[in-house]
Amino acid sequence: MKAVESRAEVYLMALQSLSKAEREAVIARLLEDPELREDILDLAIIQQRQDEPSRPFSEYLAERGKRTR
Repeated sequence: MKAVESRAEVYLMALQSLSKAEREAVIARLLEDPELREDILDLAIIQQRQDEPSRPFSEYLAERGKRTR
């Protein structure tokens, strides 16, 4: 396990050990920071959409170019 993953595991365990009210307070504080809120939302969207089909970026750009002409 990498150091980053190890540290993340420690923080997750600490968060899980809190009461529900305490967890909600910590998460609310995280969401107050605009940059952290954006990161959290990005990660949530990635998690939700991970099973969707994907395609190469170059294919998307080619299709987009055809639509804008």
